Amino acid sequence: MTRRRLTPEEVELWHKVVEHTDRLHPDRAPAPVARPKPKPTKTPVARPPAPQPVAPPKPRPGPPSLRMDHSTFGRMKRGRLVPEARIDLHGLTLDAAHPALVRFILRAQSDGKRLVLVITGKGRPGDEAVLYPTPRGILRRQVPHWLDIPPLAQAVLQVTPAHIRHGGDGAFYVYLKRGR
Repeated sequence: MTRRRLTPEEVELWHKVVEHTDRLHPDRAPAPVARPKPKPTKTPVARPPAPQPVAPPKPRPGPPSLRMDHSTFGRMKRGRLVPEARIDLHGLTLDAAHPALVRFILRAQSDGKRLVLVITGKGRPGDEAVLYPTPRGILRRQVPHWLDIPPLAQAVLQVTPAHIRHGGDGAFYVYLKRGR
């Protein structure tokens, strides 16, 4: 990061401010004034070492890949598909929400449903005055993880945040695989 130099007017203004202020701790010695380092003299230098090859940066993980029909996915994202079933996990603890979600998803798949809505809520607003605020929405963060691990991974084709008319950031569309 490069810093800009102060203009002569700014330096003069700063000195005027310093003249009219009192030290916060007059009994302490003032901090030493930083002196600019002397510029090194140019001496003939042998050939600089060859630059080391730089590894290309790792690509950032992008959005999860699309595992369903593109046109159906587009209709789902725009809220044009109506969910065939829904579960509301508001107010449940993690210990109660996980088994309820597993039962709901596996039952919906066995009933032949393809699109279900899982409502998690956005979470309680955190206390902003706390030194280390706790993150909001534990269910909102955990539900996609639960849907990616067994036993639900074998039933779920795609998980996407819901359209605003179906809950927005506080809900997920879960597109299920066909039952076998």
